[in-house]
Amino acid sequence: MDAFTNFIQNILVPPLVKIGNEKHLVAIRNGLAVTLPFIIVGSIFLIVSSLPIPGWDKIIGKYSDLLSVPVNVSFGILALLTAAGIGFYLSKELKVDPISGALLSLVAFLTTQITDKFALDTSNFGSTGLFTAIIVPIISVEVLRYFIKKDIVIKLPEGVPPAVSNSFVSLLPASVIIIALWIIRAVFGFDITSFLQKVFSPLVFALNSLPGIFVYVLLVLLFWTVGIHGDNIMGAIGGPIFLQFITANTKAFLAHQPIPYITAQGFVDFFVNVGGTGATIGLVILMLFSKSKTYKSLGRLAFPSGIFMINEPITFGFPIVFNPTIMIPYVGTGLLLTVTTYILMFFNIISKPAILVPWTTPPIISEYLITGGDWRAAVWGAIEILISILIYYPFFKAEEKKQLILEKNEAIEEYN
Repeated sequence: MDAFTNFIQNILVPPLVKIGNEKHLVAIRNGLAVTLPFIIVGSIFLIVSSLPIPGWDKIIGKYSDLLSVPVNVSFGILALLTAAGIGFYLSKELKVDPISGALLSLVAFLTTQITDKFALDTSNFGSTGLFTAIIVPIISVEVLRYFIKKDIVIKLPEGVPPAVSNSFVSLLPASVIIIALWIIRAVFGFDITSFLQKVFSPLVFALNSLPGIFVYVLLVLLFWTVGIHGDNIMGAIGGPIFLQFITANTKAFLAHQPIPYITAQGFVDFFVNVGGTGATIGLVILMLFSKSKTYKSLGRLAFPSGIFMINEPITFGFPIVFNPTIMIPYVGTGLLLTVTTYILMFFNIISKPAILVPWTTPPIISEYLITGGDWRAAVWGAIEILISILIYYPFFKAEEKKQLILEKNEAIEEYN
């Protein structure tokens, strides 16, 4: 066991931590996070316009187009927000002016969105342009950094306001990027967005399949068991795809059409990570009734945050990290909920995700809201908590027994 632990800590973990902290992946995660407030605001209007109340559609009918405006302007510009967000955060990571990086990335993205008649094509401003909105800013900011590093920039005299000076610093790299993309898209007629969609289509297909999402969740959970933020590492890969899925689902929901994607944004967050990654809400509830003073105190501390989907106090305080006994139910619960939820949605027993809600929304409520008011999803959310408790129970009892012995020995030492 010591040899295995040493292998994990000294050989496996360091490179994984390095990957998780890689500047481009961090920028992608942060850039995608920029879009979430806007999506949530749009989703609130969608919820209001689609409340599951008998006769509500007739009451709200004449206002439906009015209420759909925030939905369209939020979901409809995901790629624009992502391009600017990634450009901004990558520039910060690479120590160049973030505003210049954000604007250059945005204009570069827009340059790729030209029709064959040289008009601006807005059809890819939403989720369909996300892959382009990731790749183009990375290239743009790297070119900006290269020009600055090699001092191939226009410098203005001292005393010129920084905003003006920075704009001229980015003039040459911006010219190179825009001209290059103009040649590729307008002169040669090469559709970058369509090409990237084809390149990433196998990954898109895989993550909406049961084997694909199973492997995705498995990797997230395994990363966490060795102390690495699995959601961050895998989120840089899956985030753009899950956002595409939820956008398509929202459009279908608005049009009263069948929801196309199962594993849209929120599937993992609310139906798999109940009370936090690994569905640790069950473990927290068991700790509340523990005979161990230590576990009971930790349970009381962790319960409020667990209700709002934050489980770091349990992950590192119980701990789950490097704890072989609890690793088994931690991984097993997440995978079981992945499979069962996927099957339930596949056979339309519960509705698929259609509306994005804040990731801190408590269980049961979150399942109800994200499915557009499906009471069956809320019931399934309650059942998931029971499943989590049942799976964690025998393993928790084994840990509790060891903890009680430890507390008893400590009490004897204090008495003596």
